Amino acid sequence: MAQLAISKAWRGNGLVQTIMRTSATNLLVMVISTLTSIVTARMFGVVGKGEFSAILFWPTLLAGLVGFGLPTSLIYNLKQNKGSAGDFVRAGFLFQIPVSIIVGVIAWIWMPTWLGNYPADIVAIARWYAVLMLPILLAINLISALAQSTSRFNVYNGLRLCVPLFNLVGLSALWAMGDLSLWNASVVFLVTSVLVVAWSLYSIRDALRIEWLKGLGNRLAAKALFGYGSKVFGVELLGTLYSQFDKIIILSMLTARELGLYTVVYALSRVFNVVQMAITNVVFPKVTGMENSAIIATVGRAFRLSMLLMTIVVIPSMFIGRYLMGILFGAPFLEASGAFYLLSFECILGGGSWILASSFNAMGRPGLVLMRQLIALAVTIGLFFLFTPMYGLNGIALALLIGAVIRLAVTMASMRIIFRVGLRGMLFDRNDFKFLIERLKDKKQRKGAR
Repeated sequence: MAQLAISKAWRGNGLVQTIMRTSATNLLVMVISTLTSIVTARMFGVVGKGEFSAILFWPTLLAGLVGFGLPTSLIYNLKQNKGSAGDFVRAGFLFQIPVSIIVGVIAWIWMPTWLGNYPADIVAIARWYAVLMLPILLAINLISALAQSTSRFNVYNGLRLCVPLFNLVGLSALWAMGDLSLWNASVVFLVTSVLVVAWSLYSIRDALRIEWLKGLGNRLAAKALFGYGSKVFGVELLGTLYSQFDKIIILSMLTARELGLYTVVYALSRVFNVVQMAITNVVFPKVTGMENSAIIATVGRAFRLSMLLMTIVVIPSMFIGRYLMGILFGAPFLEASGAFYLLSFECILGGGSWILASSFNAMGRPGLVLMRQLIALAVTIGLFFLFTPMYGLNGIALALLIGAVIRLAVTMASMRIIFRVGLRGMLFDRNDFKFLIERLKDKKQRKGAR
């Protein structure tokens, strides 16, 4: 009976249950990503790990640069205009086709310049991988948004979980067969992504039963989709640059060895963002459409509880993480342990600031997020060029940490000035503990009743 009660609570569609499932998925994704990082580090060594990371980097960056805010806009408009779902979906998917072709041609032409310090065979693999993976990543982003907006978080979480899981299985098979090469590993990543996209499209096929070829479609829906998308695109573009500029700096100023070290410690530090990322992904589609006061209250509570939890967890986990890094990846990767400590704190502060920023998008004020991203990005890029020549990877991590502090400070200042939210109320509210206790009591009562 107890197991049945837990199962029903776990399968519920409420905010807490959805966050729990998404947090569990995030944890599994982080574990699988860490295992994948271990496999690639053991397979290719530090330098080969850096070269493989350089191959995987470009389609991820390009997809972020040309998303045009459509995934976020799709969520927003499907929540606000439920009667025009097919028109929004159609406009979003069809627009990405010419974008993929144009950007793919640009990537093919300029890849030798972008990877000028890398061997010719690495450049050739990166060319093919970028051209073929870019449309897949753009499709994944839109499918994820469609699944979120229709509350199909099983598809959303399955999409995010199955891609890295199948990648790990494929790499392990290559390793077992002794068929190790960067080319084969890239093919594995490409094929598994295609298979997962096909599954996700089949899972949401009822939402895709629309007239794909009916002329120009609903112009009002397209205007609304691209109108809101243009508002959030600046924010997402800056977010992409903020999250990827560190790799650009390493590619241009350091070597493949440093990139290999950095990708390991960066991925390991993201473990601390499991709960916060889940909250951000779930809260935005859940609170969009609510009254402003309800949005601020819900997001504020999520921010405070997540920061409390992660503060308790982070310090002991950091030392455990360094210990595991030496065992799992090998002694050479301990060289970057200082960067790991700095990136761990940056991860928590950055995750908390994104939770707060989701309230701006939900209230139709993405311009406030754009402002804070501009400020933080300008400072962080400047610090990259200042600290990297002086401190190497530690300099990059320090610049990111300072940028995270600035993002959080600007976000809280914006909430204080624009929405009259008290600083003390954002940081502490004793009712949060009452909320947790009531939730625990409710679950206990439901278990007893069943």
